[in-house]
Amino acid sequence: MSVLKYEQIKVNAALEKELAAMPAPLRDIVGHVLLAGGKRLRPLMTLSSARLFGAEDAGLYDLAVIPEMIHVATLLHDDVLDGAATRRGRASAHVLFDVPRAILAGDALLAAASHKTASFGIPALLTCVSESVLMTASGETHEIALQHSMAHSTAEYVDVIAGKTGWLLRGSCRLGALYAGASPEQVEAVSDYGLNLGIAFQMVDDALDFADEAETGKPTAGDLEEGKFTPPIMKYVEFLNHPDREKFCEKFRAGTFTPEERSKVASDIRRLGFDAESRALADEYLDRAERSLEKLPQRFEQKIFREALGFVRNRKS
Repeated sequence: MSVLKYEQIKVNAALEKELAAMPAPLRDIVGHVLLAGGKRLRPLMTLSSARLFGAEDAGLYDLAVIPEMIHVATLLHDDVLDGAATRRGRASAHVLFDVPRAILAGDALLAAASHKTASFGIPALLTCVSESVLMTASGETHEIALQHSMAHSTAEYVDVIAGKTGWLLRGSCRLGALYAGASPEQVEAVSDYGLNLGIAFQMVDDALDFADEAETGKPTAGDLEEGKFTPPIMKYVEFLNHPDREKFCEKFRAGTFTPEERSKVASDIRRLGFDAESRALADEYLDRAERSLEKLPQRFEQKIFREALGFVRNRKS
């Protein structure tokens, strides 16, 4: 059995324990998303970071589920905000149950994550988790404010994704280092690794939005429908001639693309290589993350951190 598979099993067991401890009215809706699978990247980063600095005890799995609980809370909220009908090939929680319950379940998971963090009795952990939630919410709010706008630059796009995705991966890594008693310099280095890994992860995700649904399991060009001005769309707009650009911009701002139009845009973006060019933007942040590893102990966990860089760079779904 691979190390990753073993850790996924242990993390899933810890998540099942957290689910069982939640009030009964919440278990069905929380469990629908919390136990829906996934690679558990965030718990793996917490485990690897703690072990990199010498921690190895039974409490690590209890620690590692905290960022995953926060992540799942954001998924519950995001699906409501985006009107997403499916999540990982299944009906979204707000569709299967209803919107109020989905929102409240997300709130409950955030509260449970804070409670779990406080149980360790280490104030720095609570600060880390609070910052992660705050910055994630800030990034999501920033993104909503920019929906259907085409006025912002790539730099502002990076600010958005650093908040909505980067800070939680940053917090995942930081949590393990703080728990293990790493030096302030080491804590900052592993935090920088997580932040840049998260930015790159979201850049690749936004490029994959234009891949074929049969490959990713997610609706193609969902960002186009939601009015998110991501790098593939930025590059496509620059490519269009003036009349076509005017028509495209009008539809983007109004959110009136038909499914057929979204499919054609996605096909054009793939044909012109704008999705691949957008993925290449992630390399800068993956390189930054890799440079951060030079400041960290040379232990086995470095291999896991480096494999995570490769996973993000090469992911297909």
